[in-house]
Amino acid sequence: MQATVDIGTLIAQTPGTCGGRPRIVGTRITVQNIAIDFNAGMRPESIVTERTHLTQAQVYAALAYYYANKEAIDAEIAAYHKEFENLEAEYQSGQRA
Repeated sequence: MQATVDIGTLIAQTPGTCGGRPRIVGTRITVQNIAIDFNAGMRPESIVTERTHLTQAQVYAALAYYYANKEAIDAEIAAYHKEFENLEAEYQSGQRA
């Protein structure tokens, strides 16, 4: 019989690791990374295929964490995209080398 896994052991938040964002234990893949892939249309099975070091349980745990904290993580994702857009605009205008 296979041992039972406590879902709470699959996601961790450690100051100084991945900016303190929640991540899949034993990896540097954040819940935000998984949410971005999922919101871009990737199915959990495709995420596992793309990121072969992850298990389906880890991806689903990340998605459960995302949905439990959707508003905060969506705000972080929006801020990430905004920062990228600002940096790209600066680079395109020649303000950054």
